[in-house]
Amino acid sequence: MKITDIKVFVCCPGRNFVTIKIMTDEGVYGLGDATLNGRELAVVSYLEEHVIPCLIGKDAHQIEDIWQYLVKGAYWQNGAVSMAAIGAIDVALWDIKGKVAGLPVYQLLGGKSRKAVTVYAHVNGETIDDVLNNLEKAINEGYKVVRLQCTIPGAKGTYGTLGDKKNYYELQGNRPLPPEHGWSTTKYLNFIPELFKRAREKFGYDIELCHDVHSRLTPIEAAQLGKLLEPYRLKFIEDAVTYDNPEGYKIIREHTTSPLALGEKFNTIWDAKPLIENQYIDFVRTAATHGGGITPMKKLADFASLYHVRMAPHGAPDLSPICFMAHMHLDLWAPNFGVQEFIGFGTPELNEVFSFKAKLKDGDIYIEDISGLGVEFNEEAAKKYPYKRSYLPVTRLDDGTLWNW
Repeated sequence: MKITDIKVFVCCPGRNFVTIKIMTDEGVYGLGDATLNGRELAVVSYLEEHVIPCLIGKDAHQIEDIWQYLVKGAYWQNGAVSMAAIGAIDVALWDIKGKVAGLPVYQLLGGKSRKAVTVYAHVNGETIDDVLNNLEKAINEGYKVVRLQCTIPGAKGTYGTLGDKKNYYELQGNRPLPPEHGWSTTKYLNFIPELFKRAREKFGYDIELCHDVHSRLTPIEAAQLGKLLEPYRLKFIEDAVTYDNPEGYKIIREHTTSPLALGEKFNTIWDAKPLIENQYIDFVRTAATHGGGITPMKKLADFASLYHVRMAPHGAPDLSPICFMAHMHLDLWAPNFGVQEFIGFGTPELNEVFSFKAKLKDGDIYIEDISGLGVEFNEEAAKKYPYKRSYLPVTRLDDGTLWNW
C-alpha cells in the first residue's frame, strides 16, 4: 500500500488546528493532528517542505520504519515543531492500518486493559465559592477526578481560569500578539491551600482532586506547596517546576509525598527518561501529537510501567479531536493508565469540522468499535473557519521580570 499524497489543512473552529490526511493507492486514508499552539504554520512548513516529499511512494504499513526514518533520518532530531509533524504522520498511519485491518487501533496495540477511560474535568472560578459551586456540578455530573484552579486575589489573568470567557475555545480569540499575565509566588502560596482545604471540608475525600502549577515555582517552592497540600491528598500536582533540570524534581520528591505529574511539553521518551527511572514523578503527561505519535507513546507507556509511573496524557483544547481519539485508544490499551485530561467534546463549530463517536458516562468515556481511530474530518466545513494568528500568554512578575507561563 503506497502513500500517494498527503494534504495539510489549517482551520480555526474556535482554536487553530493543523490536520493532515494521508492518502494511499488503495483508497484508504488516515488522519493526524499536527497542532502546535502559536506555532501552527511552522509545523505546516516543516511538513510541506521537508516531510511530505520524502514519504510519497513509501509503504503506509511500515509505521515503525517511517517513524525511524523521520526521526533519525533528519539528523536534527526532536523539537516541538518536528515532533508535532512526525506525530501527525504516525497517528495517520495507525488510522490507516486500523481501517485496513478492520479493527480499532487499541486492538492493534494489544487490546483493552479496561472497559472505559476515566477522565478528569477542569473546574475553575474567580473565587473559591465559584470553584466549589462548579465542583459540586462536576460531582453531580458523575466526574470522579477533577482539577481545581482559582483566580488568585489581586492577580490579572490567573492560569486555568476563564475570566469572562464561556469556554476554553473562546480563550483563543484574536491574539495577534501574546497577552501578558502577572504572577506573584507569595500570593499564590498564601492562597491556594485554602482552596483545597475548603473543597475537602465540603466534599470529603472520595472525589480525587488535581492542581496545575504550570511551571511557575522553583523546586524548593514546589516542595513547600507539596507539603502544604499533603493534608488534602491530591491525585497529583501538575507541572510544579519546568522540566529542563530533572534534578529539580528530586528536591521536590525529597520533601513531600504529594504525587507529581509532568510531561505535556515532552517531545520524546528521552525527555521523560531520567524523571521516570529515578521515580521523581508519578504520572507522565505526554500527548500523542506533541510526543511524536502513537508509536513512541506505546514505548513510553511500557517504559514508565517498569517504574510504577502511570499515563495521564495532555488533553488541552489546542489538541484536536484526532489527538483525543488517539488518546482514547492508547488509554484503553495501556496497563499503566492513570487518568485522561478532558475539557469536553467541543463547540458546535468544532464538531462541524471533526466528527467522532464517544460517550461520557459517570466520568468515563466509552468509544465505539470503529476501525482505525474512529474520527472524520470535514474539509468543506473547515474552509469556513480560516486560520487566525494567535498566541498563548506570557507571564511577568510584579517587578516586570519575564516568568514561566
